[in-house]
Amino acid sequence: MQNCLEGITVVAVEQAVAAPYASSRLADAGARVIKIERPEGDFARSYDQLVRGQSAYFVWLNRGKESVCLDLRLEADRVVLGSLIAAADVFIQNLKPGSIEKLGFGSAALRRRFPRLITCDISGFGEGGPYSHLKAYDLIVQAETGLCAITGTHQGPARIGVSVCDISAGMTAHGAILQALFHRERTGEGAHIQVSLFDAVADWMNVPVLQHDYSSYETVRAGVKHPSLAPYGAYRCCDGKDVIFSVQNDREWVNFCEKFLKQPQLTRAPGFADNMERLHDRARLDKIVEGRFAELSSVEAMQELEAAGLAYGRLNEVAAVSEHPHVRRVQVGTPSGVIEAIAPAAIFDSKQPSLRPVPALGAHTAAVRDEVETRAR
Repeated sequence: MQNCLEGITVVAVEQAVAAPYASSRLADAGARVIKIERPEGDFARSYDQLVRGQSAYFVWLNRGKESVCLDLRLEADRVVLGSLIAAADVFIQNLKPGSIEKLGFGSAALRRRFPRLITCDISGFGEGGPYSHLKAYDLIVQAETGLCAITGTHQGPARIGVSVCDISAGMTAHGAILQALFHRERTGEGAHIQVSLFDAVADWMNVPVLQHDYSSYETVRAGVKHPSLAPYGAYRCCDGKDVIFSVQNDREWVNFCEKFLKQPQLTRAPGFADNMERLHDRARLDKIVEGRFAELSSVEAMQELEAAGLAYGRLNEVAAVSEHPHVRRVQVGTPSGVIEAIAPAAIFDSKQPSLRPVPALGAHTAAVRDEVETRAR
């Protein structure tokens, strides 16, 4: 299963996070991914130097690819790219809006020339609308979609701590490309896929938007508490550690009151009878819950929550996640040596994945140029 895309060739004129995420997942599945970089390289190579002198973003998202440096301002290098696309199954790009068309590789033209080709254009705001011409990076889209507005505390909005818009767009593109490959297997026809960072996260915003559109409910910034379920969030224990727990339904609310709070009378008390009442009276409820957690150590609190049949977890720092017993690691070769990265989430047939290395800048340029020249003879 891991190499189920062996024989599929992907050409990616990509940079940053969104498109590299999609193509890296295709590479993990065995596809040949030819990554086209500027002579100076994908700028994500320089985001940081924190992984043995390399960018954490780059080593995460570019394993298993071939790095080919082309200067697409030059006619000779555009000819090389055209030859690669002619032999490819999938073409992915996420350049500045309009750039790929100016170079002569717009999806509409490519699809006319190569009906079996699957093209995927990843942008900030899509190909239509008043903002479609703008550059868009992750935090900008987090703000535009309202994601920041519902993230943070009452003191102000906040950014989600990872590049969630880029990752969401990359995930969406990956799924769409697999869908298009399956469609082509059945029909022989390629497809033109458009994915924007805005659309990817706007879809994730359906719950707060639907709540706004069809009721008077407004999602509030709740810190490390759920905005529309109560009680559900982080509470401080007497040892100074925070435990997160969740009440999802009436049965769990009864168990929580009886077995954890030791106050069964609260289950149908005014202001607490159902989730919407508890949300409106959250301040009063939180005082009760906080008082009980303050009596217990974090270990004791988790033991009692488990005994009550409730979901719970720890509010971990990154260092604790790095040592978490459920974090699966996989070795990845890089130009600066082997690293241990967090493994891909999907597990096939209970097997540990074997991932190809991260390429040095331009490591495959000469070989791919030779391949193109041989094909042209």
